[in-house]
Amino acid sequence: MSSFSKRSIWGGWIVFAIASLTYLLTMEPTASLWDCSEFIATSYKLEVGHPPGTPFFFLINRLGAIFAGDPTHVAAAINALSALESGLTIAFLFWSIAHLGRRMYRKEENELTDAQSWAILGAAAIGSLAYTWTDTFWFSAVEAEVYALSSLFTAVVFWAILKWENVADRPGSARWLVLIAYLMGLSVGAHILNLLAIPALVFIYYFKKFPGRKKADLWKPGVVSVLLTGAFYILTPTVVSIGAFVDRIFVNGFGLGVNSGLTTFVVLLLAALGWGVWRTHRAGKAGWNTILLSAFMVIVGISTYGIVLIRASINPPMNSNNPSDPYALLSFLNRDQYGAPPLLYGQSYASPAVGTAFSDSYFVDEEGKYRPMERVTGYEYDENTKMLFPRMHSGEPRHIAEYKRWADVKGRKVRAEDGSLVTVPTFGENLRFFFTYQLNNMYWRYFLWNFVGRQSDIQNNTIIDGNWLSGIRPIDELYLGPQDGLPSEVAANKGHNTYYFLPFILGLIGFFYQLKRDGRNFLVVFLLFFMTGLAIILYLNQTPLQPRERDYAYAGSFYAFAIWIGLGVLWLYDLLRRRAFRTSGRAAAAVAFVVCASVPAVLAVQNWDDHDRSHRYVARDMGYNYLTSVLPNGIIIDYGDNDTFPLWYNQEVEGVRTDVRVMNASYIGGDWYIDQMRMKANESEPIPHSLPRHKYYGDATGQFIIREIPKPDGSMWTAKEVMAVAGSDDPRTQLTDQAGNTFNIVPARRIAVPVDKENVIKSGIVRPEDAHLIEDTIYLDIDPSKSALMAGEMVLLDMLASGDWTRPIHFTSAADLMKWGLVHYDSQGGQSWSYLQQDGMVYRLVPIKSPIDRIYGIGRIDTETLYDNLMNKYRYGNIRDPRVYADTFVTNTFLTSQLRSSFARLANALTAEGDTVRAVEVLDRAMQEMPLEQLRMDDMVVFLVEAYYKAGAYDKGNELARKAGGILTEYIDYYDRFTGEKKKLVESELMDRLRTLYNLYLIAGQNGQQEVAALYAPYVGGI
Repeated sequence: MSSFSKRSIWGGWIVFAIASLTYLLTMEPTASLWDCSEFIATSYKLEVGHPPGTPFFFLINRLGAIFAGDPTHVAAAINALSALESGLTIAFLFWSIAHLGRRMYRKEENELTDAQSWAILGAAAIGSLAYTWTDTFWFSAVEAEVYALSSLFTAVVFWAILKWENVADRPGSARWLVLIAYLMGLSVGAHILNLLAIPALVFIYYFKKFPGRKKADLWKPGVVSVLLTGAFYILTPTVVSIGAFVDRIFVNGFGLGVNSGLTTFVVLLLAALGWGVWRTHRAGKAGWNTILLSAFMVIVGISTYGIVLIRASINPPMNSNNPSDPYALLSFLNRDQYGAPPLLYGQSYASPAVGTAFSDSYFVDEEGKYRPMERVTGYEYDENTKMLFPRMHSGEPRHIAEYKRWADVKGRKVRAEDGSLVTVPTFGENLRFFFTYQLNNMYWRYFLWNFVGRQSDIQNNTIIDGNWLSGIRPIDELYLGPQDGLPSEVAANKGHNTYYFLPFILGLIGFFYQLKRDGRNFLVVFLLFFMTGLAIILYLNQTPLQPRERDYAYAGSFYAFAIWIGLGVLWLYDLLRRRAFRTSGRAAAAVAFVVCASVPAVLAVQNWDDHDRSHRYVARDMGYNYLTSVLPNGIIIDYGDNDTFPLWYNQEVEGVRTDVRVMNASYIGGDWYIDQMRMKANESEPIPHSLPRHKYYGDATGQFIIREIPKPDGSMWTAKEVMAVAGSDDPRTQLTDQAGNTFNIVPARRIAVPVDKENVIKSGIVRPEDAHLIEDTIYLDIDPSKSALMAGEMVLLDMLASGDWTRPIHFTSAADLMKWGLVHYDSQGGQSWSYLQQDGMVYRLVPIKSPIDRIYGIGRIDTETLYDNLMNKYRYGNIRDPRVYADTFVTNTFLTSQLRSSFARLANALTAEGDTVRAVEVLDRAMQEMPLEQLRMDDMVVFLVEAYYKAGAYDKGNELARKAGGILTEYIDYYDRFTGEKKKLVESELMDRLRTLYNLYLIAGQNGQQEVAALYAPYVGGI
């Protein structure tokens, strides 16, 4: 082994240690937001997460969880695995840069001079450490996300093909190709992003095996790359699809059990490949032997999906899509529930829908046999309005508004198939959206975040937040406005990171230097850069208003750019070697390393504070708070990732409130999920239900047509009566369409839900002392715009009809209840009311009608319940600790504004009861747990000030008023300095701050605090 190889090995392990230590020191000690909480829960008990599943990821995490001991340490153990996987990624990046650096000198390892050896290793260290501390990769490295393991797979297969290149002419070199094939198969069980490295691998193989080919022949490996990537992409669904066909024959034809045919097919496939490997080895056909052995290993790799089938078949509490048979698994793998955007040709946002698109499938009936069904896959659109490369394809009104804003759409008229004129976007406008939003905003902005700097971590579509920022004031002010005299909240934002273009410049130098010195390997790195970045943009075809930033999807592209950062060091080394240190190559290498070390150094220094999550417990505590707000044996209905996954984590891993049934409203439209809700999960009983299974499962239409039918006696339909009609097989309760599909009816829009007061009191829904407020009947009013109810919507109606007020029902959001009439809001100032009680972070359904408070929001409050939740039960994620960084999603997801509102409302209620001591304690707790230094100012802080005044704590109220007012006036003064077009871009932000300051001014004045009010009169006197 050469001295270069020994140094390279040591260098890789040193950067591994540095990176791993970084990630272990800054990792989150428990579950994180978004998918991480779900991944930890499903890994811990090997349950089934959301499509398309990550079985190998779960298996690796389960191995880590075994060593956790106490369940409260499981999340930390799995997060630590992610940190170590990320550290290994950095090591393989080091070794890859070292290999490519050596190739630039066109020398073997033992031919390098000592100075060249040190220069290359220094370059590898700079490139790998720069990537270690980049924003995007670091973010995923400290939490239980698939992207750490996916990045490791990409790094390993890229390194493996370079190792193969070293020994390609030696006997036994094919083992590297077989290893790559196996890793590719395994990687599908983590994330398919790894497949995008295939073109780079193909070109390395091509350049090594066919060194004398002309540039004109490059189309050949290009075609092979496309075919091989496509083959890998469809391989798993294809194997499952064929297996499903065989399984249907075995089950329906031979009377065998479900999955017997799939199992037989996979065993025979592996046996056939194994036989082929044996035969080609005996025949001495090395090429075919390698191909067949690689195919065998790929199938072995993707076989981790067998875990999904096995675990789904036992109906665990978390069993997304219930992929317990091959057809369900196929739908799971294809992510059918999410749909797919058009890519090369399809509808625009203006295309009229002319029908519903279906695909043929099968489901397992009650007798264990396969029955055919049609699965809805989307809509069919008017052919005359379709276009090439459709980028603006969503018909959601909020998306259409954003399309028009980003692309300045004027459109053109086309005649639809029905003869009407439709205004569709032009192809030029379509491309404008592609370049301005999809490429610039959703890729290049993220790229510059990582290598130039970041304005803040707050997601925004204006110049105020979320843009790239260099730290060089004249450049930044050209498009972001004034960069001096920033408001204190902006200046203190830990996501405000500036790198002064240093990583970007060094990467560009490496880009052009490799292009000049080693064009072939430049093409390889460029393919990795393009396929894991810009190609993903083309494929995803993203809509505006994404729920969160998507930079994590392009980490592979930033990995490739880090290679160029490393190679940029060699340019400086060569320059110094020629110009300054002609007799001392080692000195040139040392100086180049020291100078370029400023790149990883600035990244580490700038990014450490906003990537350090070592004291944050927000996601865990948020899920805990939701669960502890629920009454015993209650049901909580939630709506998104961050009000669902943390609850699952708390229940499945830490065993918190397993008596509570968590129901995700986004999933309830799936027949598989309705089935799950009807089963016992942990200590939670099935939800109340009466609707027969054949009305929503399998080939059922799952729609219930609203046809208002007066009752003969003139009385109002009750919920139980409506459910009886909806679940009936009597032809008089059904409608049939032209295609022969049968639909049950819902005979009324206004539905009575009688209240069993005894059950209401017994189940704890209402306190006995409030029994006189309970109504005899509450009424549901179905939105007039709805012509039918879907099966998922019938679930809530069924729970109200069948539960008879024995199971408390809670909601994490009240917005969805307006369509049922449980919340009525008149925006014109008329009567607004609800049947809800606000208990802090949740709303409780109560048979008491209460007015909506236009300041504090929906729902009555029960003082003692709310006090117990806020003061005794709730945990606050350790946000008060100044070492904790509460970024924008922590602030929003933790319901900061709602919690501040709850504290203020509770304090006012206590004051009204004469308990001003507890009222002040409540307000003090609010500011202690959610200080303005940690969580940004919002409108509700003004009402905390007012609550202090009402409780007689004028000094505390004035202190908070001055602090809040100071923050607001800083913003107003700052925005007032903007000019021209930039002034228009901050106008809404300016007006928001002025309105809040005006409210503060009024409250101070109305409570006799004229000195405080006078501070803000100059700002609001003209309002």
